[in-house]
Amino acid sequence: MALNKLTPEEEAVIIHKGTERAFTGKYYDFKEKGTYACKQCGASLYRSSDKFDSECGWPSFDDEIPGAVKRTIDADGTRTEITCVRCGAHLGHVFEGEHFTAKNTRHCVNSISLNFVPDSAMVKTQKAYFAGGCFWGTEFLLEKAEGVISAKVGYMGGHTAKPTYRDVCEGNTGHAETVEIEFDPSKTTYEKLARLFFEIHDPTQADGQGPDIGDQYRSEIFYTDDSQKQVAEKLIGILRSKGLDVSTKLAKAGPFWEAEKYHQNYYDQNGHRPYCHSYQKRF
Repeated sequence: MALNKLTPEEEAVIIHKGTERAFTGKYYDFKEKGTYACKQCGASLYRSSDKFDSECGWPSFDDEIPGAVKRTIDADGTRTEITCVRCGAHLGHVFEGEHFTAKNTRHCVNSISLNFVPDSAMVKTQKAYFAGGCFWGTEFLLEKAEGVISAKVGYMGGHTAKPTYRDVCEGNTGHAETVEIEFDPSKTTYEKLARLFFEIHDPTQADGQGPDIGDQYRSEIFYTDDSQKQVAEKLIGILRSKGLDVSTKLAKAGPFWEAEKYHQNYYDQNGHRPYCHSYQKRF
């Protein structure tokens, strides 16, 4: 993961957890439509539609992009720090119970921790859907690839609408634990991501992945168009020519049902590492 070079002033807040002076930040009284991203790594954090004026002196948001922000209780137990899930950059603090908005939450964020991307400048992105065992590990390793803008975990490939994690675990929905990757095609390609997918899980295991056994943990690529299908078929052919008995299924992408919030960026949120996913060069 490439990180942007910070100025001493930015380091004081982003790395050393300082606070910029109230009413001085670039985005305090700022009302353009777009997305606020982490200044250090570029990960999308907040949408302008969730920004509101709390008159506190810093940009305020009553919600974050799902899975983008980590909460940690300060050492003194009095406040809750918010940091970028992807790189750990200090953003500010979050407060609840103030009744500024219906969501009753205020993310008090330092402007210097943010970059703003107007809607007009947003790149035309593409999406890819991969299922390869527990979606925590698949997400953790794919989201760090160059060109990946965001990763979400959820469910796809089954017949049940709006499934819960418990529904999927019971094995009656037909869904696989799936990761939705949004990527910038000017910085990476679908083939690069698909190759990585085949190298971070065991595509020869037909009954699950590692110790996670069950159809919901199957290896499957859900393609969005014929070009993605052709890439997947080509890569499977290459692996089979190398002697691998690939069990990965291919299917047309259907509705993607986003998983519960606590599943998003699970390993980054909890400081753990994948237990059944690891990189193994295969191409």
